[in-house]
Amino acid sequence: MISTKDKKTDFHLSLPEVHSSIEVPEGAGFWKKLRAFAGPGLLVAVGYIDPGNWATDIEGGSRFGYTLLTVILISNLFAMLLQHLALKLGIATGRDLAQACRDYYSKPVSMILWVLAEIAIAATDLAEVIGSAIALNLLFGLPLPVGVFFTVFDVLIVLYFQQRGFRIIESIVAGLMGLILLCFMYEMIVSQPSVSAMAGGLIPKMEIVTNPGMLYIAIGILGATVMPHNLYLHSSIVQTRAFRRDDVGKKSAIKFATIDSTASLALAFFINGSILVLAAAAFHNNGHFEVADITDAYHLLDPILGVSLASICFALALLASGQSSTLTGTLAGQIVMEGFLRIRLKPWMRRLITRAIAIVPALIVSMIYGERGTAELLVFSQVILSLQLSFAVVPLVFFTSSKTIMGSFANSSVLKILSWTVSLIIMGLNAYLLFVTLI
Repeated sequence: MISTKDKKTDFHLSLPEVHSSIEVPEGAGFWKKLRAFAGPGLLVAVGYIDPGNWATDIEGGSRFGYTLLTVILISNLFAMLLQHLALKLGIATGRDLAQACRDYYSKPVSMILWVLAEIAIAATDLAEVIGSAIALNLLFGLPLPVGVFFTVFDVLIVLYFQQRGFRIIESIVAGLMGLILLCFMYEMIVSQPSVSAMAGGLIPKMEIVTNPGMLYIAIGILGATVMPHNLYLHSSIVQTRAFRRDDVGKKSAIKFATIDSTASLALAFFINGSILVLAAAAFHNNGHFEVADITDAYHLLDPILGVSLASICFALALLASGQSSTLTGTLAGQIVMEGFLRIRLKPWMRRLITRAIAIVPALIVSMIYGERGTAELLVFSQVILSLQLSFAVVPLVFFTSSKTIMGSFANSSVLKILSWTVSLIIMGLNAYLLFVTLI
């Protein structure tokens, strides 16, 4: 897999000058520095609550109650570890994951990794297209094909805000994530879930492994939670901060970026957990065990909970989820293409290409098969993401474990063991998910 040419010796010599845009105040206190580093974590976190997560969380809650809440927790802990490695790679080397792969691996291997990364981004965009179209249908009654077509116009919105600076994008994403958070806080209040049952759901149970149906959904939740494109994205956008490039400055940057990332992913855990808890409280506890579709969940919420705003908040959060994920998907696409190929496409062209790849299958399926077909396509997009994950995780763990590449910031022995263990678990579970899906 590694090139026959030894690239380890010149890895750092090829580093470009990092053009940072947000100043980190020297000699400032803890909170001022944290505020300077805050932002990239939120952009990463929205990828963990995109519409692709909703279907698996809803099905898990409606079929098995609160039991699979522990799987969401474990998935988020995996995500926190992997995102820490991604930001550490970016800060310590000045290279994002795509650039590191291009520098270290042979050209054929780099091209394969690039293609796989592009497939993952297209699958992510497909989930965003379908989720946004479903939300528009639920909120405004737009037919699904029309909703899919309308998602083309978010290209113009993304481009407009990209030109106004990185902080603007971070602020928009923060606002959308805040809206999603408020919507699900309301849902938690009106659904009145059992606190003791939620606490019990956080404890791992052997039944999750021994019950084939539960295991299948558990792996689906894992595959929908940890996103490969987020590893490329985080390793790049963390470099938008202007910090000291010596070891002391890098160590401080890694600390504050990790706090930002971990806190943001904790919010993502609350939102993902809330979706499952809502499904458990509203559907499972009332005998609706087969709700596995976003549209069905929307139509059942108001009658079951007896409030008129539950379904509206649900659909509004879904729309905000799709739009926030669109912003980060665009950035990830640009980072991957420029990192692997050194090709700088104009943002509007890159966005249109990615969105066109997602719109075509979504439009065809929505026109021919309607709601049920788009729901199945949404699940299929998550299977694709699961298959691509290992090809981003393994290089990331390898690079961050190498002293030649990372210097004094290489993973410790304990972190190496933990990182490779998580990688093997992810690869094993995703291989099982593929096998079960095909068979």
